Parts: sequence; structure tokens; C-alpha cells
Amino acid sequence: MSDDDAEASSASPAAVLRSLVAKAVGSEPAALDEQMEVVEREPGAADGEQTADPAERLAELVGAADSVVAVVPRFDADLARRLNASLSSAESDDGAGDASDATVPNNVRAVFTDAASDRLGGATGPVVRRALAERGVDAYRHDGESPVAVVLADDRAAVGLVDGDGLSALLWTDAPAVREWAAATCRRYLNAAEPVTEG
Repeated sequence: MSDDDAEASSASPAAVLRSLVAKAVGSEPAALDEQMEVVEREPGAADGEQTADPAERLAELVGAADSVVAVVPRFDADLARRLNASLSSAESDDGAGDASDATVPNNVRAVFTDAASDRLGGATGPVVRRALAERGVDAYRHDGESPVAVVLADDRAAVGLVDGDGLSALLWTDAPAVREWAAATCRRYLNAAEPVTEG
């Protein structure tokens, strides 16, 4: 194991994510720190305790966007519930409130890779595909893998680090270099993916 591997294995998910994104855009993490926000799941938090929650923040970002494109390597039940609640509350908002209130995105394209892709098939596949179609999500299946979740929500890029328990850290930014990288990544996966039909 190299020193870099040992350092990475002991780093927090937020630090790993910052480093990964900086490397992807050819920058030093410190150069992007002022332009990024990161939230990390807190290990061992007691039930009901208020903690930072990457899945909740991702649901807020998606719910506030007009257009969303995403590469999703893992889609667990908790994230699905949060996204559904975010979109449902946006749908039930009948125009009351200010312009910053959440709205249902007009255009949502999601490329499912890895384990998330597997959820589109099998016994639960028809239910998952129907639920996505009912929410206006254009779903795509990609046979490859993605080391992170990548989301472009309007002009904001979000990158999520995923582990066996779901989303462990989420980074979001308006930094042009990260947005361009996220857009190119989503485009590359979309171009290599197959559309998923509801049936």
C-alpha cells in the first residue's frame, strides 16, 4: 500500500470527495475549497439527532432545479424516499411562496450504473421503472461503473461519494471547472447508455 493509499483510507469521506473532484478538474483541493460546500454523513449519530445529511441535501438541490441530469451508481430506499418527498412537496406547492421555493424539474435524465442499474431489472424492475416514469424521469441504463454519483442541477454540480450504506458525502458547487466536468461526465454516460422503457 502506498502512502497515498494509506492516507486516503484514513481520510474522511468529505476529504476523499474534495480530493477526487479536484483531481478530476486538474486543480488542488485548496484552490476549490472556497467554491465548494460539502456535507458528510455522521457515523454513529443517534436516531432523531440533527446531523448533516448528504441524501437530504441532494434532494433539496434536485427539488430546487428546473433541469437535472445525473449518473447514479447506487439508489437506495432512503434516497428514493427523500427525492420523492422533495418532488412531491414541490408538486403540491400551488404557486404560493417566493421564487426560491422548490419546483418539479421540467427535465430529469438519470443514467443508472452499477447496483442502481440492477434495480431497473429483476422482480422490482417494473415498479421502479413505472415510479420513475410517473415522476417524469427519463431513465437510462449503463452497463459500466461509476465511482461517484454526478448530478448537474441547473447550473450547480453535485458529486456524491457512495458506500454500502448509501450517500456518505455530497459536494456541491457553482465553480465553472466542476460544472464543466460534471456536464461532460453526464454526457459521456448518457451517450453510452440505453433508454429504459416503463414496461
